[in-house]
Amino acid sequence: MFISLLIANRGEIACRVIRTARAMGLRTVAVYSDADADAVHVRMADEAVRIGPAPVTDSYLKADAILKAARQTKAEAIHPGYGFLSENAAFAEACRAAGIVFVGPSPEAIRAMGLKDGAKALMEKAGVPVVPGYHGDRQGADFLKKKAYETGYPVLIKAVAGGGGKGMRLVEKAIDFDDALSGAEREAQSAFGDPRVLIERFVPSPRHIEVQVFGDSHGNAIHLFERDCSLQRRHQKVIEEAPAPGMTEGLRARMGEAAVKAAQAVDYTGAGTVEFIVEASKPLNDKTPFYFMEMNTRLQVEHPVTEAVTGLDLVEMQLRVAAGEPLPVTQADIPLAGHAVEARVYAEDPDHDFLPSTGRLDILDLSAGEGIRIDSGVEAGSEISAFYDPMIAKVIAHGRDRNEALDRLGAALSGSLIAGPKTNLAFLVALTANATFRSGRFDTGTIGREGASLLPPVDEVRPVIAEHAARHFLDQAAEEAHAAAVRRSSEPASPWQVGDSFQLGGERALPVPVFVDGHKYTVPVRYGADGIVAAQDGEETLSVAVVAGGRDSAFLIVGGRQFAVHLPHVGGEGDEGDAGDGRVVSPMHGRMVELAVAVGDAVEAGQKVAVVEAMKMEHTVAAPCAGTVT
Repeated sequence: MFISLLIANRGEIACRVIRTARAMGLRTVAVYSDADADAVHVRMADEAVRIGPAPVTDSYLKADAILKAARQTKAEAIHPGYGFLSENAAFAEACRAAGIVFVGPSPEAIRAMGLKDGAKALMEKAGVPVVPGYHGDRQGADFLKKKAYETGYPVLIKAVAGGGGKGMRLVEKAIDFDDALSGAEREAQSAFGDPRVLIERFVPSPRHIEVQVFGDSHGNAIHLFERDCSLQRRHQKVIEEAPAPGMTEGLRARMGEAAVKAAQAVDYTGAGTVEFIVEASKPLNDKTPFYFMEMNTRLQVEHPVTEAVTGLDLVEMQLRVAAGEPLPVTQADIPLAGHAVEARVYAEDPDHDFLPSTGRLDILDLSAGEGIRIDSGVEAGSEISAFYDPMIAKVIAHGRDRNEALDRLGAALSGSLIAGPKTNLAFLVALTANATFRSGRFDTGTIGREGASLLPPVDEVRPVIAEHAARHFLDQAAEEAHAAAVRRSSEPASPWQVGDSFQLGGERALPVPVFVDGHKYTVPVRYGADGIVAAQDGEETLSVAVVAGGRDSAFLIVGGRQFAVHLPHVGGEGDEGDAGDGRVVSPMHGRMVELAVAVGDAVEAGQKVAVVEAMKMEHTVAAPCAGTVT
């Protein structure tokens, strides 16, 4: 076993690898960009090396800088984590040439499985079923459109070098193919440096079920059962679980055997995941058909659910296999105990189409409890940057059965407080209680069909939040006024010293202007015998937590849904601008990849004016109102 390990990654996965490496007695080396100089993983490691500026192309994707850091620190092995260089065959080859152990499969295996078209051809030869479509080299737009027609709509356009939903488009009609193709190619080029795509028949009501595989250099290959990753939003996994709901022993055996065949076809070593599409319009049975989708030649984000149900440490297994040791278990030795569910907590705004949200984490209090594991690479005070994936944490729940695991996950998410950037916390809480998901009869389109109903419309919630905010600010003012009065006199405070809108005649009332996420509300406040009443009907309608509260600004949280509130004099605001001011503002930091209008163009409200890329995903910026471009 080597004694020193460099982790060529950042954030949550870097922290995860460091924890296991430390438990094994290994010396750990972190790398960091300028944006991550104060990051948690940097402090956790025994040594840390700066590798460049914030952009990933100048730091975490810079293979020569990482290899230089390994030589400088005398690291004997490099763990790539996931993303970045983890599935980069050239980097694995460079490690080999430098005499440094790459904790992952061989460059040949990465290359064989790294391109979806070649991988599908290889799987067909190995007897693993694949989805019908076109996986060839010809990339002309007209030719691909013809192949889509032959395959039969609806089809998926998928980046050959892709993953995580990047460079993927669902096309239901031929008329939409050209725009979808250009968008997929552009996104694939940006995310993977390769614009090539393949065409694949879209399987209706699909479930995404993947199998964890492991191989060693002694010819052994096993699977560690399956994970269900069907709960997705725009092809991005949201909640994952193990085992798959409704899985039969016969189907599990067939999928496990196919996954091991896939690994053996490329002499696979280390951890990998073989992903399958399963038709889910009917309950699973021993003969349910499934199709190979792709193989991820690395550790997956969702690996903790497999660890929870098997009791195995997958990172430790990776390190031991990379050091030349045989697998520590045989297929028959692997237990399958209980059920585990993982939710990905992201800095994104569900009320604005899940746009990435950046900024400082003012509050981060993730609730733990029985059966709960939290994997995170940030802490209160950390900055969520526009340069990297906006994951805050993974919350993993393990229980005796699926219902107990989901109950524990829902309780942990509900009890967590996050303030600063917007998050998907409330959305995740709603998903854990969703009837379709709870029933186990869900597919990859469930969130698309039901997502809009999971949370009350934000316009319905903000007025109630404004009432709570007004009461909070007035309570703060009253406490401060009373404290000041006590300081000024040893006698009881007189009515003339009360700072709560005291008046001699009529109802004691005050209109309080409050901003909620930049939207202005005027709250009628009454002072009665029971104190301040900020709601017109005097009834409480929501359970609201006030965090980071001050005299003039605060965060109010309802079931994980965050609202920033402040009084209008903070920063000198008057009424804030609306669509009528005619400005078109990008909702996030990013790079403009398309400008769809020119000076003099007439546009309608909602019309696309530009496309902005952030965190390797494209987002359309629309006109807020009708008008003429100046």
